[in-house]
Amino acid sequence: MIVDRLAGLTQSAPSIADSASLSPLNSPSAASSKNAGTADFTALFNDMVTNAVGVLKGAEAVAVAGVQGQVPVQQVVEAVMAAEQTLQGALAVRDKVVAAYLELSRMSI
Repeated sequence: MIVDRLAGLTQSAPSIADSASLSPLNSPSAASSKNAGTADFTALFNDMVTNAVGVLKGAEAVAVAGVQGQVPVQQVVEAVMAAEQTLQGALAVRDKVVAAYLELSRMSI
């Protein structure tokens, strides 16, 4: 499922941060500030993906409860719309990351 794929992204985020530590800069202060920025981005990205997974799982649970008649239709629609908006946001971020990667791969060294 899509939710499981997004959950897998949180496990791969730290490896991205580890590869950023191979900085050509020799200055300890520059390296530590760069690692701090990477850690902040990793934490932000991890929180974003965790939030997205939570919203999608919550919407799925509300939809199942709606099918069973335990939740009003309005609440099901609101949960599904929130999940759709979250998924669209995640796809937009993915598209930007892919575009940035392609741009980097076109650069000559």
